[in-house]
Amino acid sequence: MAELSDVRFLTVAEVAELMRVSKMTVYRLVHSGELPAVRFGRSYRVPESAVTAALQRPIADVG
Repeated sequence: MAELSDVRFLTVAEVAELMRVSKMTVYRLVHSGELPAVRFGRSYRVPESAVTAALQRPIADVG
């Protein structure tokens, strides 16, 4: 496991930009548990590794 000092945290806005979705979508992913996050005061921070893993997951078939 990586040392805590090696973990890079991203803001919700940064995650939204990387994933090309709205900030509200990132909040929904965090609240549903699909995207792990840590709460700092009133804001959330998402580990960069979690964003990378989410982007590499296959998209579920709809229909």
